[in-house]
Amino acid sequence: MAGHSKFKNIQHRKGRQDKLRSKIFSRLSKEITVAVKMGGGTVDPDMNPRLRLAIQNAKGQSMPKDNIARAINKGSGGDAEDYKEMRYEGYGPGGVAIVVEALTDNINRSASNIRSAFAKNGGALGETGSVSFMFDRVGEITYKPEAGDVDAVMEAAIEAGAEDVVSEEEGHTITCAFEDLGSVSKALEAALGEAESVNIIWRPQNQTPVDEEKAATLMRLLDVLDEDDDVQNVFSNEDIAEDVLAKLDA
Repeated sequence: MAGHSKFKNIQHRKGRQDKLRSKIFSRLSKEITVAVKMGGGTVDPDMNPRLRLAIQNAKGQSMPKDNIARAINKGSGGDAEDYKEMRYEGYGPGGVAIVVEALTDNINRSASNIRSAFAKNGGALGETGSVSFMFDRVGEITYKPEAGDVDAVMEAAIEAGAEDVVSEEEGHTITCAFEDLGSVSKALEAALGEAESVNIIWRPQNQTPVDEEKAATLMRLLDVLDEDDDVQNVFSNEDIAEDVLAKLDA
């Protein structure tokens, strides 16, 4: 099981997502509501795996119980918006591959906004499948540092059937096969307690180097996408030098 360093772009993107915390709860609520609707109205997390993961992520972000309950009730009440899951793919400045996941009740609005974001920030929206082949679809489970030391987390991950563990100051990141996410997360919860987050992600197979000029425009594009109300997740494969990232964050 490898223990290589996480991609710098992933760390940077998490930093940007923290800045957008005001939008996180609304995205989590939407995911909970959709999980209930797509589960046929099933509100029991043990019988609805997607809802279980959504609630787990909401708790990991310290989302109040009342907010979680309202989102569940909305999904089971029959009056929730008819959200569609959409995936958009394209290239950003410097040839960076970008995958955008959206939950939208208006496909035309979502497509128009995302296409505009790419066009106005040095990118180009492509067809579905145009860049996703450069990513692997995997499960990602994160724990805070206090969940355990490196050896304890590694042992728990191996026992759970995970594929990779990365332990850093910010915490532990465990990856597994997409189809094993449910079983691995349950086994880890039994060994380490409740995870900070459990997600299905697009992990880049390789990274695209980006210079400082292109990096600034790329970050603007990613920020615009992140801020769109229909967008749930954005994944990209940029490789930006640490000194350039420091300038962009300043």
